[in-house]
Amino acid sequence: MSETVIFRDDVSVELIKASASDADVIWAARVSTAGEQSMDEIGEDPARSAGLINYLARERHGSPFEHTSMTFFISAPIFVFREFMRHRIASYNEESGRYRELKPVFYIPSKERKLIQVGKTGAYTFVDGTKEQFDITVAAMKEAYLVAYDSYQKMLEAGVAREVARAVLPVATYSSMYVTMNARALMNFLSLRTAREGSHFPSYPQREIEMVAEKMEAEFAKLMPLTYGAFEKSGRIAP
Repeated sequence: MSETVIFRDDVSVELIKASASDADVIWAARVSTAGEQSMDEIGEDPARSAGLINYLARERHGSPFEHTSMTFFISAPIFVFREFMRHRIASYNEESGRYRELKPVFYIPSKERKLIQVGKTGAYTFVDGTKEQFDITVAAMKEAYLVAYDSYQKMLEAGVAREVARAVLPVATYSSMYVTMNARALMNFLSLRTAREGSHFPSYPQREIEMVAEKMEAEFAKLMPLTYGAFEKSGRIAP
């Protein structure tokens, strides 16, 4: 195997570009009552209209939050992206296994990853596994990944098309993608893909997509602190 196999237990999220501020929400909302005079809000300090943002979030007047845009570059296992793309509220472009040879980078859980599911579907929690369970899990994953990637390489060396050979690779293979969404869509995503005390509606996300969501949330909080604060105050419900 020519490539060095890499095992990762993390995800990476980078904010590539953004046109997103609390001020964007304010002038979009003000047009309802001020018409063209709403443009006077552009460039103004949004802090003086924090009450308006809180009102919009609390009463779920969501459209003003859509006049924003954030683009993230994310590196994570393929199974995370399959969960992510169920959210039909964003634009996606993902690395293609048809057009490039996929690298041998695979996911293994960290020691902090809870392994045992307790409870019934829709109302379950996870608890820590034993050291033996963790060791069995990691060893089994690594063994499967190595066999799969070796088979992938054999097919490529034999001239088999990448789009055919990739079928043997596991969904734990790392991929990368750009995701673009507005603040309203991001709040909807965060409400479903993070588990937080104080949320009006409990969520049970898979830990690996929650890791992505947490990094996106940190960027959102820095870009739009008033909007983020209103999201928190409203019980993490998307407006």
